[in-house]
Amino acid sequence: MSHSSYEHIAVDVAGFVATIEVRRGPNNFVDTDMVGEIADALEAFDKTPDVRTIVLCAEGKHFCAGADFGSRGPDGVARGSKRGRHLYKEAQRLWRTGKPIVAAVHGAAIGAGVGLAVMADFRVTCPEARFSTNFTRLGYHPGFGLTETLPRLIGAQQAALLMYTGRRLTGEEAVQIGLADDCVPQGEVRAKATELAIEIGQSGPLAIVSTRETLRRGLAEAVARATEREYEEQDWLRNTADFKEGTKAMTERRLPAFQGR
Repeated sequence: MSHSSYEHIAVDVAGFVATIEVRRGPNNFVDTDMVGEIADALEAFDKTPDVRTIVLCAEGKHFCAGADFGSRGPDGVARGSKRGRHLYKEAQRLWRTGKPIVAAVHGAAIGAGVGLAVMADFRVTCPEARFSTNFTRLGYHPGFGLTETLPRLIGAQQAALLMYTGRRLTGEEAVQIGLADDCVPQGEVRAKATELAIEIGQSGPLAIVSTRETLRRGLAEAVARATEREYEEQDWLRNTADFKEGTKAMTERRLPAFQGR
């Protein structure tokens, strides 16, 4: 695997643990090319027998602060994207890979950033982290498969509450509702995630992949259906006055004044 072929991520392998680090700090905004590179790396690790588990982490202040709406075209593809595919088409690939992933969430995971974190099998975080599915606060429909993955992880009621309100959770609060699995001091997040990845990798690798496939059976297909639905709703909401107001209010750091149109 050529590590030099990636523009937005860096990969490394130590023992049987691989690390994928998003390098688009400080915000690590989601776009088609970045998500596609993560999928490329995961697919390559599926073909690397020596790799048993993967840590997904990020440089900069935030784990992933969501999508940068200013850099995306009307189809959700980043302007200047090399891939020319919709973001969610690339994202669907993430759920089709086979090896367990531990996300190290050291800062904010917002919007699609929560979707990226929830794609992993486990999440290690810290008190300073913030989790928010803030789509409706932008006058937008949740995306990145969250309408499928979040209820599956924390239950339908908790997921609806987070999606309807867009409220922010600390790392401790995320652990309390099952959104994250462990909360440690910020400087220890990546090390703790790696420790968990090592622990998982000490189990039989064939058995782990087999067990994971059973536990996640049907998930990739369900996420594909969910993202198609999410995109349909986002497509028309993107053209509303409410969405324009929501994104403007976010930029101006104030509550939006929605009109329902």
